[in-house]
Amino acid sequence: MDQLSLFNSEDYFRFPTELLEYTEHFMPDDEASQLEELLIRTVPWKQRTQKMYDKTVLTPRLTAWYGDGSKNYRLGGNDFKVNPWLPELSALKQQIEKSSGYRFNSVLLNLYRDGNDSVAWHRDKESELGNRPVIASVSLGQVRNFDFRKADDHRNKYSLPLQHGSLLIMKGDLQLNWEHRIAKSVKPMKPRINLTFRLVHEEKG
Repeated sequence: MDQLSLFNSEDYFRFPTELLEYTEHFMPDDEASQLEELLIRTVPWKQRTQKMYDKTVLTPRLTAWYGDGSKNYRLGGNDFKVNPWLPELSALKQQIEKSSGYRFNSVLLNLYRDGNDSVAWHRDKESELGNRPVIASVSLGQVRNFDFRKADDHRNKYSLPLQHGSLLIMKGDLQLNWEHRIAKSVKPMKPRINLTFRLVHEEKG
């Protein structure tokens, strides 16, 4: 497990492997670049809206869902149209399942177009993901910092630069006790695609 750097410090914090597993070169650079180019060109990217206090705002990134079947997914009170698996995404899912031992039935794609795109502090703890969800996150393109902080203690923040072709697996009690984000950047940033593979449980009617 690679070390995560503490913000503005030479100290380091090592996350327990029961919470995080990070593989910097999960995909060869050429394969990762080919997949990035394919997804930017072919995915039906959409910019969604979200409620913030008493306002409805556009999310500062583009998204798309792929998964099993033709049904919609409902996460966090929002309905998502699910696209059928692209062969390349299905193959990557199977590769992650084989190497990790976990099973997934969907993937949420996020496109960060430049440094203005971001995702705010949050935890992936929707009931549809079940207790102690496992999320496998593949990064393509621009290296962006993945920031962490304790949900009940915001004094210390930790940062992991997610490399092109890397795989980060979040598991255990991470979503219960920790928040994460991709912050905006004042530095020039090229596009980055994040693929988060998940096991979404169907709602019981």
